[in-house]
Amino acid sequence: MKKDITIPEVENVFIAAVQEWSDDFMEKVWYAYLVNDSDFNIESVMVVSKAFGTIDGEMKKTSILRHAFVEVPAVSVIKIEMVEKSLLALNNEFMLTYFIGNTLYDKKFIFKANSINENNTEEVPILFVDGVIVR
Repeated sequence: MKKDITIPEVENVFIAAVQEWSDDFMEKVWYAYLVNDSDFNIESVMVVSKAFGTIDGEMKKTSILRHAFVEVPAVSVIKIEMVEKSLLALNNEFMLTYFIGNTLYDKKFIFKANSINENNTEEVPILFVDGVIVR
């Protein structure tokens, strides 16, 4: 039965972390964005995020955050959440689920611990600013 199930591959949809100025914190902070660089609108979008890992030999994990978006148009971006500075030392996981038509797509994106930093940036499509991308 498993051989009869086709799991579609997520293409041209990814997560990017972009550093922006925050008037609230009076410093640059990292924000996670969902980037839809495909030719299709994605619908019923659900993003579940969490951070986990070890700091000073002690296992740490955050609570789970859930974000829902009715639709993300083709060739567009949507801001998901701020990535708190203390969480950059942990693995930051974003589980993405969405529909294109009647087909369900889903993929797990993980920013490895300490990978969200200015040394790992590249230009983020559509936003045209530097950020860290996981595909």
